[in-house]
Amino acid sequence: MNFKSNKLRDAVIVALVASAATGGTAYAQETTGTTTDLDRISVTGSRIRQVDTETAQPVLSISRASIEKSGFKTVADVLQNISAAGSPAISRSEPLSSGENVGGFYIDLRNLGAQRTLILVDGKRLGSSTSGYQDVSQIPSVVVERIDVLKDGASSIYGSDAMAGVVNIITRKNFEGMEANVYTGQYSEGDGEKQSFDFVAGFTGDRGSITIGAEYANEEEVWAKDRWFSESSQTAFHPDRGWTTVSQWGSAQRTSGGPQLVLNRGADPYNAANYHVLDGTPITGDVSNSNQQMQLITPTERRSLFTNVQYDITDNVRFSGDLMYTRRESQAQVAGYPLQSAAYGDLGSIWSADSYYNPFGEDMNYVRRGWEVPRVSTNQLTTFRFSGGLQGSFQFNDKYFDWEVGYLYQNSENLQRQTGNYNVLAANAATGESFYNDATGRVECGSAQGLIDGTNPVYGPGAGGCVPWNPLIPFGRTGDGGLTGNSDLQQFLFPTTHATGETTMTSYYANLAGSLFTLPAGDLGFAFGYEYREEKGEFNPDALSQTGYSTDLAAGPTSGIYDVNEFYLELNVPILADLPGAKELSLSAATRYSDFSTFGDTVNSKFGLKWRPIDQLLVRATYAEGFRAPTIGDLYGGSSQTFERFTDPCDTSFGLAATDSATAARCAAALGALAPTFRQLEQGFVPADGRDQQSPVPFTSGSNPDLTPETSKSKTVGLVWSPTFAEGLNLSLDWFNIKIENTIVADTPDDQLNDCYALGVAERCTTFTRDATLGYVNSMTFGSRNAGFIETEGFDFDVAYRYNTDAAGNFTFNLQNTYVTKNVLKTTNDETAPLQIYNGFESNFRLRSNLTVGWEMGDFGITWGTRYFSGVKEDCYFIPDECTLPDYQSPDPARNGPMNERGSTTFHDVQFSWNAPWNATVAVGARNVFDHYGPQMYSAPNSQYSYYGGYDIGRFIYMQYKQKF
Repeated sequence: MNFKSNKLRDAVIVALVASAATGGTAYAQETTGTTTDLDRISVTGSRIRQVDTETAQPVLSISRASIEKSGFKTVADVLQNISAAGSPAISRSEPLSSGENVGGFYIDLRNLGAQRTLILVDGKRLGSSTSGYQDVSQIPSVVVERIDVLKDGASSIYGSDAMAGVVNIITRKNFEGMEANVYTGQYSEGDGEKQSFDFVAGFTGDRGSITIGAEYANEEEVWAKDRWFSESSQTAFHPDRGWTTVSQWGSAQRTSGGPQLVLNRGADPYNAANYHVLDGTPITGDVSNSNQQMQLITPTERRSLFTNVQYDITDNVRFSGDLMYTRRESQAQVAGYPLQSAAYGDLGSIWSADSYYNPFGEDMNYVRRGWEVPRVSTNQLTTFRFSGGLQGSFQFNDKYFDWEVGYLYQNSENLQRQTGNYNVLAANAATGESFYNDATGRVECGSAQGLIDGTNPVYGPGAGGCVPWNPLIPFGRTGDGGLTGNSDLQQFLFPTTHATGETTMTSYYANLAGSLFTLPAGDLGFAFGYEYREEKGEFNPDALSQTGYSTDLAAGPTSGIYDVNEFYLELNVPILADLPGAKELSLSAATRYSDFSTFGDTVNSKFGLKWRPIDQLLVRATYAEGFRAPTIGDLYGGSSQTFERFTDPCDTSFGLAATDSATAARCAAALGALAPTFRQLEQGFVPADGRDQQSPVPFTSGSNPDLTPETSKSKTVGLVWSPTFAEGLNLSLDWFNIKIENTIVADTPDDQLNDCYALGVAERCTTFTRDATLGYVNSMTFGSRNAGFIETEGFDFDVAYRYNTDAAGNFTFNLQNTYVTKNVLKTTNDETAPLQIYNGFESNFRLRSNLTVGWEMGDFGITWGTRYFSGVKEDCYFIPDECTLPDYQSPDPARNGPMNERGSTTFHDVQFSWNAPWNATVAVGARNVFDHYGPQMYSAPNSQYSYYGGYDIGRFIYMQYKQKF
């Protein structure tokens, strides 16, 4: 490729190669004398251009070459597999997830929550949903030059949300020529195919450049039935557990009580003698394995276009603009809805004694899973983003100053389409009064008398009216009012619903950076700026869903707007330089004033220390204040119904009352005579067969307009060593501590019930009620609140080494480790309440490590990678024979009792590459080359299944081809 010379463009390239750009381009002004500013660049985490890329704060930089060698194609996959990443938020292994964020990819640093990690594109904020989630799948991987991960709080530099860290995605600029890429792969089981086609093209001239990238990617589904850990609720090791009585066979129960009755297979449904008591035997009985209709990995399809334009208006002023368009379409399928008429008794749900199909002669409660019409959700998100501004430099009194003014706009429109949920009113009509119409020769809703007096509702196939239904005709049997093959009935019972949403972010900004004066150790650098941002968003569930007349669960609309005005100041003060024991000693400080229209103002500051006692050793430390403002969803979200999974601590088999006397005593006070034998009821109103089971009735969650910001304090201390005896070797060790207070707690049934019964917090016992006869929780209201704190602490240890030889080629070695020593949560302000301990449990790994070893010689290369997850503990109450720690005791009372220790897991990856003589690169590889699986985890962390949602699900074999023109 032939690059034309341009001094300004070359300065930018120098800056990009050196490390990474932030919001402002690394812009320089060359003078006619010998003094130049070309050696100063911008780095992630600071607005001040600096000479040294090593700063007081820890930054991980992932190059494009490293991304290509990893075998991961998307930005999300790359970031999810760094050692500092936490559990995946809204995992693709959770098809039952709902709401506006489904289908996106979100990054969670330090296991502090994806909403506490700020995502930037070229130093500018990426738009978010109304609940504060930033979808990194919107960024086409073909335009990524590198990714910087700032593992430190940075609210004083970037504003709200930068508490756990910052991810800065730097795009390719000043590209000349054309490059096309093809990526394809699938699991060795023959499923989960991934395909990606992309290209990038660019042109550079004497006054500027244009770079265009486009990408199409398609990832197909993997079915739960095709993996051992998801084919049944509690894996193939226990295929007879976790089945539900709310099945595709259908059952009915007299309203006065008694057994559930099921039609004998193939028998006459009009004879009451042909029904038997429900057989709960798994596999051969009248129960259902819903996993057989569920997706393990949901499919997604993306189309992206990205353009960057840079143009020198004058020798000192440049226009820089980005334009991005993305459309993401995702889909999720789960088993047909498990309709239980008793759960909708307040809407009149009953199988009428006057139904033509009811052989029992009395009103009956019924249950029937809609196996014929699985629930399918399609989510389409269309995003448009524009960023444009003027940048320049000027000289004043022998000092150089960089300025930038700009505008940022991002709009995302969300369209969701759902099928497979019952219209409850339609189901009521279909199971209500019906008769056989001799005139038409079919069963119709209403009565023969109604034909005479005109009181019947509109009915008849094709008329959009009522179609009678027999809920006890099982799946696979046609006729007699059953669902199978009955398209008119299916259309009547299962409407297609739509939800829409839109978010818009608008921002104006102005920045000025440079040096104020020269100190004995160097220039005192500064950056000062103003930013205005407006966030507007709404999400509107389908009108039927809002009424509560659909099994899609009642949900209200979310709508709100707020704005913020912000000023920031940053200083970099050199103290000592080129002295014995102080080759460099500098201090940095930054502060930011933010005025929100929702809650008022806040000031957050940050301080850093950088000391280089000798050339090859750097000592660094930071102290930062941070904050996270309540989102539109936090403040203005509509309430919604949800069937939550939880463990009732009063359950005498699986709850804490079974092992903790204090909990048992509080449960006895609440339940009275029911307490000694109380069992939590799950779907089907049957006793729970394990922990973490779904409620048989919906609960209600909602927002809180009185929320205030979360606040944080983060500290880091680290060493960076580049020893002279081993050229190419770099080691870094950083200690981190992050404490977030006044947390916006997304309350859960588990938290409420444990606070009430395990911890004895009386105020937490007022938001739910219990059924007076059976004792189960029959209503609960929960939402967000400011309470308690989260704290995490640990170490990052990285090693990078490159060794070049003439005879044997070049070798690279890269090791990343994150070791967590503390991860605790308190969801109440009660000082006597014990901490909830997460470190080492479920998906909170104490140690995550990545090792990459590479070899290149001539046109050939090999990369070997390992990804290590340390062992964790999880509850094992319902499978006691697997418990390795039957008498486990913890400072956290909720962790007391039998525990299972799951071993560590390591996945190995390999890639072989060849640079072809026609200017192409061919690479073939395998992720998880040994087809290894992690252990079963019945707690189902970040997953719908008994397996961690961040683990590999098999060997993935791929090929990628890159052609340069």
